[in-house]
Amino acid sequence: MDKVKILWADDEIDMLKPQLMFLEKRGYEVITVTNGYDALEECEENSDLAVVFLDESMPGLTGLETLAKIKEKQPHIPIVMITKNEAEDVMEEALGSQISDYLIKPVNPNQILLTLKKIVDNKRLVREKTTSDYQQEFRQLMMQIQSGLDITEWVDIYKRIINWELKIDDSNSSQMGDILAMQKSEANNEFCKFVEKHYLEWLGDEEKAPTLSYNLMRKKIFPHLDDEVPTVMLLLDNLRFDQWKIIEPILSEFFKVEEEDFFFSILPTSTQYSRNSIFAGMMPGDIAKHYPDWWLNDNEKGGKNMHEHDLLKEQVKRMIRRPIKVDYTKVTNVNHAKDMNDRILDYLNNDLTVIVYNFIDMLSHARTEMEVLKELAGDEKAYRSLTRSWFENSPLWNALERISERDVQLIVTTDHGTIRVNQPSKVVGDRETTTNLRYKVGRNLKYDRKDVLEVRKPEIAGLPKPNISSTFIFAKEDRFFLYPNNYNYYHNYYRNTFQHGGISLEEVVCPIIRMRSRK
Repeated sequence: MDKVKILWADDEIDMLKPQLMFLEKRGYEVITVTNGYDALEECEENSDLAVVFLDESMPGLTGLETLAKIKEKQPHIPIVMITKNEAEDVMEEALGSQISDYLIKPVNPNQILLTLKKIVDNKRLVREKTTSDYQQEFRQLMMQIQSGLDITEWVDIYKRIINWELKIDDSNSSQMGDILAMQKSEANNEFCKFVEKHYLEWLGDEEKAPTLSYNLMRKKIFPHLDDEVPTVMLLLDNLRFDQWKIIEPILSEFFKVEEEDFFFSILPTSTQYSRNSIFAGMMPGDIAKHYPDWWLNDNEKGGKNMHEHDLLKEQVKRMIRRPIKVDYTKVTNVNHAKDMNDRILDYLNNDLTVIVYNFIDMLSHARTEMEVLKELAGDEKAYRSLTRSWFENSPLWNALERISERDVQLIVTTDHGTIRVNQPSKVVGDRETTTNLRYKVGRNLKYDRKDVLEVRKPEIAGLPKPNISSTFIFAKEDRFFLYPNNYNYYHNYYRNTFQHGGISLEEVVCPIIRMRSRK
């Protein structure tokens, strides 16, 4: 194994012999120089330097000047500033120049070793610690998954799995990632059994049910409206709990989390059903019954979410006894985003502003269609990374930064999640059968019953009935529906794409986060 190579620049290098000997005994190779010019030369000649120790007060080219010149040529090399000077402005300038650590003379060998461990061995140590900790929890998680969990216990298990996914992402432990993926698959298998057993019961008894799409606003939004503080409800279509955890650190810079909560999306876990249900405050079957002009079935032409604003206004009238000012905006393209950004401060004159932002949904659909996005978001880790990159560079984040200057309540939520599909399941149906990959509506459907939750009477599941003999089926776990025609082509085309409409932890268990601006 090659030795870790260190460059140490100090005009009093002869006085550091004990520290240098200590490092050499520990297996490090130390190159020493006495001035900034020689340090720059060594950096150019040695491309494999692991870290540079830099004395701040060298004569000629100072440590800070040397630091700046090294960073110009090699911006990613870790640099540790060592100085006798504890002046705040010196520290601030060094930190602003992106040093990796800062030590005050005299430095003892253990200080240096700790710094090297943090910088050089950090990734290995994190990976080993993450692997060890997950191995200890693996058995406990598996026993709990198979122990007959209730609603809140399932949410806790899901959040713990996500927590491990994010830790394993950071540690780059691919072997542990594979094991966790198997455990998550087992969790989804048991969760589907849980939903299949209880779903219809939940629709008939709110006391036993989790908060569902149709009562989300009544239970989780309306009770928190405040006459003194404007509320912005941000609904990010397709936002999963793991994607929320990825953007949470960005939002937390300007907003503090007051409550991290959850709700369950209704079935199908698709925008047409779940989001209309959220804004109407009723199940899709009731929307079709009470507002027939505002509902289209799957096989009818036209936009399926064109009346969310109307449904929201009707729900507010029914549920809130006092007059409140409500606004709604939907962002589906760049022009909408610009308009939202321009008007964001005006929204604070409302009691409640609902912003529906469609980017994540568009990302998942575009990933299916575009080869370049399949490459960029090839797996769960990359999908999360792409979500974070979009969010922190989006007009949306710019708008949220602006309103954070005011006293604002921000509620972040979604309508459903999405799952990366892997297992094909054959379905046969007539021409009227819908084309969705994770659920189907049709007559005389033929399918493998073990792969689906079937609802032969849509009305008992709160769903509209396009035809007298309509049946709904929902894909379990990571399955996706394919017709026998061109089976292999569509199998290869859709496998490993992100889809929604079925039953999985990722699609059903949705975040709802209540935040308040820090200022």
